[in-house]
Amino acid sequence: SGQPRPFYEEAAQIGSELSKVSDLLTGSEINARVAILNDYDSRWSLDWSRQHQDFDYVKHLLHYYKPLSARNIPVDIISADSVLSKKYRLVIAPALVVLTPDRIQNLTEFVEKGGTLILTIRSCMKDEFNSLLPMRQPGPLSKITNVEVEEYYPLETPVTVIGNMIKNGTSRLWAERLRIIDEGKLSNPVARYGSHNGWLDDQIAINVNLYERGMVYYVGTYLDEFAQARMLEFICNINRVKPVLETPKGVEVCSRVTREGKEVLIVINHQSYEQKIMIPWTAHDFLSGYSGKGQVKLGPYGVVVLMKE
Repeated sequence: SGQPRPFYEEAAQIGSELSKVSDLLTGSEINARVAILNDYDSRWSLDWSRQHQDFDYVKHLLHYYKPLSARNIPVDIISADSVLSKKYRLVIAPALVVLTPDRIQNLTEFVEKGGTLILTIRSCMKDEFNSLLPMRQPGPLSKITNVEVEEYYPLETPVTVIGNMIKNGTSRLWAERLRIIDEGKLSNPVARYGSHNGWLDDQIAINVNLYERGMVYYVGTYLDEFAQARMLEFICNINRVKPVLETPKGVEVCSRVTREGKEVLIVINHQSYEQKIMIPWTAHDFLSGYSGKGQVKLGPYGVVVLMKE
């Protein structure tokens, strides 16, 4: 009839589907190789000192999360005070303005052991008491970044950013001009600003530094969405962080690992029309009972829960 079903019918279907997978998913864990640090102290500090009316901590964090989610790359959102697990290959610290001794130690040890760290604009300006540090950004973490922020600019108009990892992009809202501290170390400017106001022309916008067994990206620019997605794809490829499954736009895949160590994929079609995905291995769907390999159809807002057979 084209009319939506009554709520109680929808609820009954959801309850039926949950009963089919509850035993399977109980005790399972998200299988993520990427972590994004969320810090309420930094959010509070920046909310009181935005320096650009459109800068928002949460939007900036989501600017790093959304391109990864769109590519079906699992991400843990964890506290900035967490001890970083060995399972993470990439850790992103968006606008981590507040530094503490424990955070300095955790991030440094993570890189020393082979991890890749991304620091972004407005990082490492204050101590745990919200007092300005006596050093230029990124303060004590300049040891692992090998760059410092010479100057920063709240932007009225976007400025171009050019580099192999992003091709041509633009920086909006904010731009930081970076300077390499020790030219003898293994640092590489991977993006520079284009012509703008003379102060930013050809200056370093993004730098990567090799430190011990790991590497640190300092991203001193607030990239447009397309360039941001290119940059994160580039960094993920270098660190062997791959999508769980390639899917059409609007199809989300979540990966979980059961207590027995088996991977379960929860595939959700967020669109109001049917979509198709390709499964490269024989799988069993716990909701429909289907088993097979190849093309799987997802109805409007459809869900499948798959495990490799």
